[in-house]
Amino acid sequence: MQLILLKSKLHRATVTAANIDYDGSLTIAADLAEFVGLRPYERILVGNLSNGERFETYVILGPRGSGCIELNGATAHLGKPGDRLTIMAFGSFNPEESDKHIPSCVVLDEQNRIIQTSNI
Repeated sequence: MQLILLKSKLHRATVTAANIDYDGSLTIAADLAEFVGLRPYERILVGNLSNGERFETYVILGPRGSGCIELNGATAHLGKPGDRLTIMAFGSFNPEESDKHIPSCVVLDEQNRIIQTSNI
């Protein structure tokens, strides 16, 4: 049996841009993505804390140190700059792995700087 568990989470990320004229995805500053173990093109679930929208898309890496969190393509209709997001990725684990698994989670401030790391 495989269990689907939270792997990575960026909590309270602030949207810095929304670009409808793009093929799709969510751009995340490379350093933030790497800190929680998100990979390019990885499937993510996003919850918009500002308007209640939830959607799936994939990760595109943005410039390291930029703090960018950009809604692209159709997802740009689901939020606007200044909205706060929870960005989550999940992994498949066998029962033995799941017993030891600790997700990598951070809380971000309004400039998308890490202010807290946590283990849920």
